[in-house]
Amino acid sequence: MLELNYAMISSAESFHPEQMVLLLKAAEKRLEDFLDKPYLKGVGITPVIKHYKVFSEVNEVVERHNADLIVMGSHGSDGLRELFFGSNAEKVVRNAEVPVLVVKKDRPDFQVDTFVFACDFREESLEVFREAQKIAGLFGASFRPVYINIPGDNFMSTREINEQISRFLNKAKAGLEVDIFNDYSVERGVLAYSEDVGADLIGVPTHGRKGLTHFFMGSIGEDIANHSSIPVLTFRM
Repeated sequence: MLELNYAMISSAESFHPEQMVLLLKAAEKRLEDFLDKPYLKGVGITPVIKHYKVFSEVNEVVERHNADLIVMGSHGSDGLRELFFGSNAEKVVRNAEVPVLVVKKDRPDFQVDTFVFACDFREESLEVFREAQKIAGLFGASFRPVYINIPGDNFMSTREINEQISRFLNKAKAGLEVDIFNDYSVERGVLAYSEDVGADLIGVPTHGRKGLTHFFMGSIGEDIANHSSIPVLTFRM
């Protein structure tokens, strides 16, 4: 995704189209060099170069290529930039219809032994819970579901949490243990718990809130993807 200025794409002046062609050619060369790796031999690859915003066209590319997963790197975003703009990874997480794997650091020997999955264990999370379980199975990873208990309106007693988790696991037909972790926010709790258990991957559902709702309430999935130092896999609910 080149994210070219719209004026450059739409201008009738000859300078802009010529410059755009140069940028597209440079991107093609960069992709060609990037994909020339020994470990990609025999892997079917379809390079795609788009000149719009990453997050605005991602679902079109996913649908056209029947993709099951989006993988992207991210540098994260902090301070005012995060409040008003956010990172491309956040925007893709918010808009994508398929799971998104966000990777922050170079991981040449990436292996998932412990997969932490955090959710509220309500019925609406059943589908993504089952999907996360399947992915843990594909990796051969230990699946560690966790509930983050926080103070305030969402606080629950031990009995209430256990009853809610028990109902959820019965509907999911999952014979698993769920850890309960206390912290001051869901994001802090997920990151702290993942660090404590040595997680290699964090899974979280996301509602993909947009507009003013997102501005005032945010998205826990996006925040975790933006601030986690280990890979995060988000599931759109």
